[in-house]
Amino acid sequence: MTAPRAVLAASRAGRTLLAGWLVLPLVPLLLWAFADRWTFPAVLPQEWGTRGAEEALAAGAGGAFLTSTLLGTVVALLATPLGAVAGRALASRQVPGGTAVLAVLLSPLALPPFAVALGLDVLLLRLRIPAAAGVVVLLLVAALPYTVLTMRAAYAAHDRGFEDEARVLGATRWQTVRSVQLPLVAPALAGAAFLAFLVGWSDYIVTVLVGGGQLTTLPLLVASAASATGSDAQVAILSLTSILPPVALLLVVGSLGRRGRR
Repeated sequence: MTAPRAVLAASRAGRTLLAGWLVLPLVPLLLWAFADRWTFPAVLPQEWGTRGAEEALAAGAGGAFLTSTLLGTVVALLATPLGAVAGRALASRQVPGGTAVLAVLLSPLALPPFAVALGLDVLLLRLRIPAAAGVVVLLLVAALPYTVLTMRAAYAAHDRGFEDEARVLGATRWQTVRSVQLPLVAPALAGAAFLAFLVGWSDYIVTVLVGGGQLTTLPLLVASAASATGSDAQVAILSLTSILPPVALLLVVGSLGRRGRR
């Protein structure tokens, strides 16, 4: 076996092992999701059914799914362009006190999430900001470190010579951004948006503290059902549902990344 073939075979084996490591833990969840009765020592459920799905829908899973999706989408739409602007400025080293600015932007990663949410919640209450808007603001603060770091790395590796050539050839600033800059950093933008969406989609602490019971998301339903208020089948259905959008987005981001490398 030649060296390139050996590398290709090792790469395929690594991807297979990674896929198995990610998928195998989901098999018990999938079985529990459609198990109406499953007792020890049976290897498989004795009775199959859709009781878990019915209980999840009765608990408000449909509305919680829409709320989580909307929350993740809004956070991604806000955090991605802000992270791109900040990342480009920091990568260009034209920001006075750039190191201090970066430290402030990344500070939510170093501080306990509960303390950050509780402290900012007091400020939002004094400013009389509605609970839903407050949740979005705090999740935006939590998502910015990820988008800033992602886009800062992308722009640090970005060759601005392409943009200069486009401007010399007569392209306007907007045409340069749209036709040159954005295609080059599109995979990084997709990755940043994915991370920001995950922050909004999977949050629990901020929604509980700041939402004040006005927002019901999937993580809240999963936690509530898992704390002995729901059946095993209901917990499994809710858990699987909470995994679907991130996995779908991850596949899209991976596809964009492969196209970018071509």
